[in-house]
Amino acid sequence: METDGTYDAGGARLRQPPPPRPAVPPPPRHAPAPAGGDTASWLRVPRPPAEPGVWRFGHRPRPREEPDPVPARRLFVGAVISLLSGWLLWSLLWNNYLGHYWLWPLLAFTPDSWRRDPETWRNASYVYYALVGGGLLVFFARIGHIPEIWRRYATPREGTAPPPPPPPGADPADWPELRDAGLPDAAARLAEATRAGALRDVDHARITRAWQGVRTRPARLAAFTEAVRAHGAAACGHPSGARDLPVRSATHDLVTGQVWIGTVTDSPRNPYPRRTTGLALEPELLGTSLLAVGPAGSGKTVRLTRPVTEALCLQALANRAAVVAVTAQGTALAPDAAFDVVVSVGRPDSSHDLDLYGGTDDPDEAARPLAEALVGDLVPDTRRAATALAQLIGPHRAAYGRFPAVPELRELLDGDPGALARLRAAVAADPAQLRELDARRRQAERGDDIGVLLSERIATLDRPALARFFRPDGRAPRFSPHALEHPLRVRVDLPERGHAEASRIVARLLLAQFTEAALARGDRSLFACLVLDDATSTVTAEAVRAVRRLRSANAGVVLALRTLEDVPEPLRGPLLGAVGCRVAFAGLAPWDGGHFAETWGTEWVQTRDVTNRQIISDEPLTKALHLMRRLVTGKAATAEAVTVREVERQRWSASDLAHALPPGHAVLSLSTVRGDHTPPLLVDLRG
Repeated sequence: METDGTYDAGGARLRQPPPPRPAVPPPPRHAPAPAGGDTASWLRVPRPPAEPGVWRFGHRPRPREEPDPVPARRLFVGAVISLLSGWLLWSLLWNNYLGHYWLWPLLAFTPDSWRRDPETWRNASYVYYALVGGGLLVFFARIGHIPEIWRRYATPREGTAPPPPPPPGADPADWPELRDAGLPDAAARLAEATRAGALRDVDHARITRAWQGVRTRPARLAAFTEAVRAHGAAACGHPSGARDLPVRSATHDLVTGQVWIGTVTDSPRNPYPRRTTGLALEPELLGTSLLAVGPAGSGKTVRLTRPVTEALCLQALANRAAVVAVTAQGTALAPDAAFDVVVSVGRPDSSHDLDLYGGTDDPDEAARPLAEALVGDLVPDTRRAATALAQLIGPHRAAYGRFPAVPELRELLDGDPGALARLRAAVAADPAQLRELDARRRQAERGDDIGVLLSERIATLDRPALARFFRPDGRAPRFSPHALEHPLRVRVDLPERGHAEASRIVARLLLAQFTEAALARGDRSLFACLVLDDATSTVTAEAVRAVRRLRSANAGVVLALRTLEDVPEPLRGPLLGAVGCRVAFAGLAPWDGGHFAETWGTEWVQTRDVTNRQIISDEPLTKALHLMRRLVTGKAATAEAVTVREVERQRWSASDLAHALPPGHAVLSLSTVRGDHTPPLLVDLRG
C-alpha cells in the first residue's frame, strides 16, 4: 500500500539513492492554518455543499435574492418617529386624555370582586397597562423597522458564531467511518492522536485518502490496520517521510482540498449570493485548467500561483496529487524543502537533470514532445518535425542503446557527413533503420526541409552553461513527467535571464511531456497539475488541443501570462475556450480585456430610464406655487417618468476590465470537471 523513494518514468527508482527514511516520521511543525492548532475543533467546523469556488469552511449560505435595502438614515429616522409616536399615544392613554374607552377589556373580563378590593384592582390594572404598553411597543417597533436595525447592526457577522456540537456518534474527531467498518482499535488510536494534537490536517487527509483506497481494494485492509496500529498519526506516510511543509503562506482546508484565494466583493457586479463569500480553488476546479492574465506586479505569482502550488504540495504529502511547478530562477514559488525534486537548469548544483525524451523508449513517442518544444511556436503542425526527429533518434537508439545527446542530435540535424556515416555504419545490419536514414537524407535535400528549423533551435540548448543537462548517459538522475503516477513534488527553475530562448523551449517541452504523460497514465487516481508561472511563448496549437483533453484524465495546467499578446493571435480565442477557469487581473490591457469580454459573453439586465419634464399649468394658483418653488429651490417644477426594461449587455466590457478594476483585484470565472460554472466575479485578492 505504501511506496518509498522517488521514481523515474518507467516506475523504477531514480538512480540517485533517496535519503534514508526514519521508522516513524517526525511530527509536523505547523498546525492546520484554519484550525489554530486544534484539529478536533477544526474537523467539527461545518462545510456545507456550495457553488463552485465558495470557501466551504464555516460557510453560511446567503439568500438567493437581495432584500429591498432601506438606507440607514431613513431607517433610523423612521425608528425614532415611530417610537415617539408610540410614546405620545401611551402618554395620552396613561393620562386618560382619550377617555376610559381603552379600559373596557379590563372591565369586561374581570370580576366585580376585584374592583371592590383596591389592592387587587391596582395589581390587575398594572398587568393590563403592561400588556397594552408591550403591545404598543411591539406594534410601533415593527412599524419603525427595529428588528431590521437589530439584524443589521447588532447580530454577529457571518462566520463568527461557534459551530454547533456534533450529534452523538458523528464527531469526525472520533473517526466514525473506521468504527462503522469494524475497526474500533484503529479509530481509538487516531481519535486519541487527534485530541492530543499529534494528528494534524495533512495527517488527516493522508489517512483518509488511504482509507478510501482500502474501501476500493479491501485487500489492503490488513496493511492499513497494521500501519495505524504501529505509527498512529504517521501512518501511510508520503515517500519522503515529510508530514507538512516547512512554511505556509496561504490558508488551506485539506478536508475539502481548498486553498483560500480572496473574497468576493460586495459589489452590484457580483450575484448577491456570492457577495462577501470567500473564494477558493481546489483540484475539481483546476482539473479544467486555469489561465491567469495580468501585467507584472499585478499579483499573479504572490496571490495565485504561489498559493495554488503550496496547496498542491500539501495534497501531494497527503498522497492525493502530483505537481510540477515551473518558474524562473530567483522567483521560487516555495522553498526547496517543500519539493522532492528541484531541477535548476543551467546551474551546476542541480541535483537532477531533465529527460529530453520524456523517459520513453519509443522514438516516435519521444519525438512528438521534442518537436513541439523546438518548433511548435513556429509551425502550426509539428508532425513533419516529429517525423524528422524520429528518423534520426530511432537509428541512434538502435545503434547505441540510447537516444542522442544534444550535441549529437545537433550534428545529425545539421547533416554532418561524418556523424551520419558513423550512424549508417552502426545500423548497417538493420534494413529498417537504413530506410529511416535514407528517408531523412531525401527530405534534407528539399528546400523546405524542417530540419533547418530543428537544427537552429537545438543549437539553443547546445550551450556551455547547459552542457551538463539533457544527458542520456545516466551520470545524474533524470526527471520526466512520466513519474507523476506517484505523489511527487517537483520544481523546475529556468535560466530566463541569460538563456531566455532556451527557457521557453524547456517550458514547451515540459508542457508537451506533461500533457502526453497525464493522458497516458494507467492510474489516474492522483490529480496531476503543471504550474507555469510564466507561460510566455509556451502555448501552441497542439498544447491547446491537449489541454481540452486533460479534464478527463484528472489533470490540469495553470498558465500565467503578462498579456495575451504572448500567445499567437489564432490561438487566443481557442485557449480561452479550452480552459475552464479564467482570471483577469487589474491593469489588463484593453485588447486583452476584449478577449475576456467576448469569452464571458452577455447577460440580460434591468435598466431604469428616468425622464423629468417641466410642468406647465394655466391655473393662476398653480402658477404662483410653481413660481414660489422655483424662487426657493432654484429649479422648475417637474414630473418624473420611470421606464423599466430588459437589455442585453456584456458581463464585463473591455473598458471595465482595463480601467475599473482596483489594484489587488481580479475578475475570474470558474468551472468544474462536472460542468458546473460560475459567472465572472470581482474578487479582492488582498489579505
